[in-house]
Amino acid sequence: GDHRDLHSFPTRRSSDLKNGRKAETANGSVLNEKPMAGATCKSIFSKRKRGIITMKKKLAVMALAAATLSMMAMPVYADDLVTVGYAQVGHESDWRTANTQNYQDVFSEDAGYSLDLVDCDNDNAAQLEAVRTFISKDMDYIVIAPIQSAGWDTVLQEAQDAGIPVIIADREIEASDDLYDAWVGTNTTNEGITAGNWLAEYLGDKDANILVIEGSVGASAALGRTEGFNQVAGEHDNWKILDSQSGDFTQAGGQEVMESFIKSYEGQFNVVICQNDNEAYGAMDAMDAAGITYGVDGDVTLISFDATHDGLQYTLDGKINCDVECNPIQAEVVKGVIEKMQAGEEFEKTTLVEDQAFVAPGIESEYATTMTDEVLAGRAY
Repeated sequence: GDHRDLHSFPTRRSSDLKNGRKAETANGSVLNEKPMAGATCKSIFSKRKRGIITMKKKLAVMALAAATLSMMAMPVYADDLVTVGYAQVGHESDWRTANTQNYQDVFSEDAGYSLDLVDCDNDNAAQLEAVRTFISKDMDYIVIAPIQSAGWDTVLQEAQDAGIPVIIADREIEASDDLYDAWVGTNTTNEGITAGNWLAEYLGDKDANILVIEGSVGASAALGRTEGFNQVAGEHDNWKILDSQSGDFTQAGGQEVMESFIKSYEGQFNVVICQNDNEAYGAMDAMDAAGITYGVDGDVTLISFDATHDGLQYTLDGKINCDVECNPIQAEVVKGVIEKMQAGEEFEKTTLVEDQAFVAPGIESEYATTMTDEVLAGRAY
């Protein structure tokens, strides 16, 4: 992976956002490798050189003693750190930036870990290569947030053959659970169901003509949210999904897809669903440019996913009607699993990270929390 700083990429109209924040993170390898000790051999120098050799030996011993004292002052030895390789999806969204920061905070050297985090930049081949590099480095543990849900069998078998435990995080994969040791993440199908149930509650008997901006093609988060929402949509004869296209979980992608939708379906839709907040910001820009109103007082009901700080600010402002959370604060749970593995204790094969949903002020729902300033101030990301 590259060594660029991961940062919260600029989101829509950041100057308008209250209490905005930037998570400055560094994406670099911190693998500690022990240098090889120098080999020794017997010398057959003449007697006249022995004095020089003896002096060199004395200097070498003094240097070694100084180095030893210096190392004794260090709080943690490199060999004592648990090495963890994290193959991260990329930096495509504010959610991903928060997730990266969370891993860097939790898996610190002060906590006894050496984290090698690779930003795979949404490149599936690069992610597979990152995992193979972790295997070659003989990392103690490997954590994978999979870009694609398919194609993992071979590399997981390689990790298993090397005796390295693997934890799948955030997203899901299409592979036998015998090939990995644990999974930690959110239930994205339930997130889609929550969005659908909220929309049914909000609209009542009204018709819904829906446009969907999906996440990255092949990502389990996109597949799960689509499946969950479609389950609920299938129960309503007066709901019609006019179109569904990938915005690749980015603001630029959301804007591009929404601009295309407006050209094809202007005046025909009253619901827009974006499968993450960054796509929603792009869709809002496109609708603003076209003079289409949205949110609590608008003609279009806007649903988003992730519930990042900026997304919830727009929900508080009434621009986003409903924002369904996908919690990025997962590293502590992963660390807990690793600690149990280290201690030889039993651990959960599957751990769900809790999610919730949020709605704009003035909306009451059995499926979501109504946004307030206090709710926003209490958020961890």
